[in-house]
Amino acid sequence: MQNALNMAAVFPAAKMDDTVGFVSAVLGVDPTFVDGDRWAQFDLGGARLSLASGREGSGSSGSAGSAGGAELVVKVADVVVEAERLRGLGWDVEGPVTGAHEVRVSVAGPDGWRVVLYQPLRG
Repeated sequence: MQNALNMAAVFPAAKMDDTVGFVSAVLGVDPTFVDGDRWAQFDLGGARLSLASGREGSGSSGSAGSAGGAELVVKVADVVVEAERLRGLGWDVEGPVTGAHEVRVSVAGPDGWRVVLYQPLRG
C-alpha cells in the first residue's frame, strides 16, 4: 500500500529573500510558491525543493530549519491515520499541529533528522 502522495526536501532559510534569490539564480527558475518570509518552493523536472524559515513549525515542539537541518516533507491522504500507524510501529510522533495551510505531524528518525507528514486543509 502506498501511503505517501508526494514528497519534498526542505532546507532551512535564515533570510528567506536572500535564499530564494540564491536558489532562483542557481536553478534559473522563479519559485512556484512563496508564503512571505516563512516558506518557498521550487518545482523543477518533477522534483520539489522547499525552503523554511525557523518560524515555520514542523512539529509540536520544533521548527523547520530551527536546528539548521534538512527535513523530508511528505504529503499524505490522512495525516491522523498515518500518525497512528507510525505510533503503532513504535515511532515517537509529535502532533498533530494545524498550520496556515495544513495539518502535520513530525517524526524523528534514528539519525536525528525529521520527517514531516502533512495533509492540506483544502483540496
